Amino acid sequence: MQLFYHPDLQPDASDISFGKDESRHIAKVLRKQSGDVLSITNGQGYLFTAELTYVNQKASQARIISAEKIAALPYHLHLAVAPTKLNDRFEWFLEKATEIGVAEITPLICDHSERKVIKTDRYERIIQSAMKQSLKVWKPKLNPAIGFSEFLQEDPSEEKKCIAHCYSSEKVSLKHTIFPGESVLIMIGPEGDFSPSEVERAVAQAFVAVHLGNSRLRTETAAVVACHSIAFINEG
Repeated sequence: MQLFYHPDLQPDASDISFGKDESRHIAKVLRKQSGDVLSITNGQGYLFTAELTYVNQKASQARIISAEKIAALPYHLHLAVAPTKLNDRFEWFLEKATEIGVAEITPLICDHSERKVIKTDRYERIIQSAMKQSLKVWKPKLNPAIGFSEFLQEDPSEEKKCIAHCYSSEKVSLKHTIFPGESVLIMIGPEGDFSPSEVERAVAQAFVAVHLGNSRLRTETAAVVACHSIAFINEG
């Protein structure tokens, strides 16, 4: 199945018009014709079936045949992750986390962060592409980048809040901390880890200090491992 993304498509819509980029993909790359059927999502849980009525590289149109609401994941995972020095590593994390299952992502600027400017538009495109490729109808929410202190001040509302770090202070295994169906926030620090002060402040605000196993992981790897761990805990 080829999945298309149209964020403005409403459940009661009767037809849809595609922009230039999607129209070119439909007409020139996929060589679709009038009468062909497409699957479309608005990223808000709806899967639409539509029949192409007009195909052109600059503007294509389709008639909505059906709209089905797909249930969201049985858990809510929010990953607050420090952007990596090499941007492609963070982009790899965005892609894989979207494929595995994440509800919300916040780029977190920390004391040891080497990258403090992010390309939000590019990140959004990567998430959209991964969502379509993995046939998901819920698009993860990408929040604006925020400083560590400001993030704590917002007092995140998740049921379980965790901070993963590499210091030798007391920590528990993530898999022994999370239960199926929970709303979870996990913070992952930059290449130089969180500063000791950041860890102390998070723990003081009821964050659980966790580890992800015995190996020392890169930021992007740790984030993907955390994402998969939560998905695995919620399986079956």
